[in-house]
Amino acid sequence: MAKTLFGKIWDQHIVTQIENGPNVLYIDRHLIHEVTSPQAFNEISNRGLNIFRPEKITATMDHNVPTENQHLPIKDVRSKEQIEALKTNCEKNNIELYGIGHPYQGIIHVIAPELGITQPGMTIVCGDSHTSTHGAFGCIAFGIGTSQVAQVFASQCLLMDRPQTMRITINGKLTPGIYAKDVILYIIAQLGTNAGTGYFIEFAGEVFENMSMESRMTVCNMSIEMGARGGIIAPDQKTFDYMEGRKFAPSEDEIEVKLKQWKTLFSDKTARFDKEYHFRSEDIKPMITYGTNPGMGIAIDEVIPTLNDDSFNRSLTYMGFKGGTSLINLPINHVFIGSCTNSRIEDFRVVASYLKGRQKAKNINALIVPGSQIVAKQIKDEGLDLIFNEAGFKLREPGCSACLAMNEDKIPRGEYCVSTSNRNFEGRQGPGAKTILASPYMAAVTAIHGRIIDYTKQ
Repeated sequence: MAKTLFGKIWDQHIVTQIENGPNVLYIDRHLIHEVTSPQAFNEISNRGLNIFRPEKITATMDHNVPTENQHLPIKDVRSKEQIEALKTNCEKNNIELYGIGHPYQGIIHVIAPELGITQPGMTIVCGDSHTSTHGAFGCIAFGIGTSQVAQVFASQCLLMDRPQTMRITINGKLTPGIYAKDVILYIIAQLGTNAGTGYFIEFAGEVFENMSMESRMTVCNMSIEMGARGGIIAPDQKTFDYMEGRKFAPSEDEIEVKLKQWKTLFSDKTARFDKEYHFRSEDIKPMITYGTNPGMGIAIDEVIPTLNDDSFNRSLTYMGFKGGTSLINLPINHVFIGSCTNSRIEDFRVVASYLKGRQKAKNINALIVPGSQIVAKQIKDEGLDLIFNEAGFKLREPGCSACLAMNEDKIPRGEYCVSTSNRNFEGRQGPGAKTILASPYMAAVTAIHGRIIDYTKQ
């Protein structure tokens, strides 16, 4: 029987089927950080259980870490407690931790791929919504709740109902100046934030095939913003080339066997999906959001829709916008370039290519936050730090930073931030903060001009 890529991986990981119930799914890799793990560790301890396979767990500190002066004691009491709890729990349970000061420390969804921990055909979970990022490698990767984190700690398995499958296909070539962030924001704007509920989405077609691995990670990262369980892209030669030479990638002795297996990871031609969508590459333009969910997005040359809907209009009121108006020339206060969506070296190369020889506007506070210590080193090795500094940007140390208000990098109440992160919910970047999602390139352009512009007409 023909199978989808998702179906092949899922079936290979079923341990058993509960009668008239969920599957028991084996988990290849468990990723943890300081925010969602303490309660799970406590549950394991209170039940007198042991961590079943600590060698299958990768831990880092990312959400609460300060992005300035990481060598100094953490000032925020709650952040300090969570970080110290993770350190204690990892030491107690023999789990390798990439903590503050470690050369591999960074955002969990950045470090796992760049270290070669993420590999095609795996099942990967984390107590974090954006675990879907790893689907870019042909993995079934998804976020789980705290009780499920404890379940994986104890058994390396998870009770899961099998999701339905969806395929989104885009063929053709993107117009120059269009990036992966524009593609996924366009898809979510077209389909809505609930379109993926109950589904695992495969992204297929020439647009995704032509993307770099970093760009594919951006797309899969935001599949969760459609309500999907996760996103997945079939591995190909780009995937295999990306894996080569990474710290935990298969050794020379293992790689031939692995490649033979990885090359079977694709959807069969006659495989059936529960739902399919097709879009045209030429319809995708630079995207920005105007509301308080990622589905409230428009092309840069469009106006905000007008709807007779209370929730929609409350969102516009929060943002200070009105239907039927354009966001072009809107003054901006802050630009944030980072997060698990857009904090890889490719993102910063794109930003630097625009910033070189330019100065940010005086009204802009601009942050560059690498996703990992490895990316931070790449920035310096390539001289990008000099470009950022000369442009007036603040280059910070790795962490989740201003993606969410769980650290010291917060956007002040009532002020606008063009952000490369993945969520624009009310208060996401700080109480009363107003977030506009965009690509790294759009963020760089905004920082230089101090306002939103249509860079396609420059």
